[in-house]
Amino acid sequence: MCTTCGCGDPELVPVELHEKILAGNDRAARHNREHFTEAGVLALNLMGSPGAGKTAVLEATARAAAGRWRLGAVSADLATDNDARRLQAAGIPSRAITTGQACHLDAELVHHSLHDVAWRETDVFFIENVGNLVCPAIYDLGQAANVVVLSVTEGEDKPLKYPVMFKAADLVLVSKADLIPHLDVDLGKLEDALARVMPRPEHLLLSARTGEGLDQWVAWLARRRLEHGLVGRVAGLAGHTHPAAKTS
Repeated sequence: MCTTCGCGDPELVPVELHEKILAGNDRAARHNREHFTEAGVLALNLMGSPGAGKTAVLEATARAAAGRWRLGAVSADLATDNDARRLQAAGIPSRAITTGQACHLDAELVHHSLHDVAWRETDVFFIENVGNLVCPAIYDLGQAANVVVLSVTEGEDKPLKYPVMFKAADLVLVSKADLIPHLDVDLGKLEDALARVMPRPEHLLLSARTGEGLDQWVAWLARRRLEHGLVGRVAGLAGHTHPAAKTS
């Protein structure tokens, strides 16, 4: 549980204080969004439970989008930089954000991380959130869209159990599709659960291991770039800059 926000528990953090925290976060998120938009970068908040396959999806995305877009990422965990190192090895310039006891990212954490990754040199920038199906959905980070990774091993009713996360999702990637023949999973029930929770249900079946669904995922990213008018880039923003650190 977060020591700063109390994860919405009014006995730990009064409602009035939590509202102030969210209001401050929204201001920082607007600031981030201005930067991403003016730089022609599609920023995505990638969320999901621990072990859902978020990092594996990004590794597969690097392979599928090779030669088409320049990708970048920040990857958040309570401890270790393991996922960021995996992304670096996959060819995605990345920085780890270790949150300690915080179970989600906020806009200010993302803002500070932009100083340490060459995000301006990217076309698509992924914000890999802390593995959690509750709090990350509440905090706007300045992203253009929310993508939730839900593995087929998590159960068909997960969207009904964690509706806040899936209501906030623009797309759900149903991951680890290669395991379906070995599982007692009913995709029809999962699709029904998503349809009952998501305002505009949209999901893709994907396997980072076999490549199933990656073409559709890349096509979705391309549509998002067009929808947001992200067809160009600028070298800098007047009045405020984020120096990009060298990446290995």
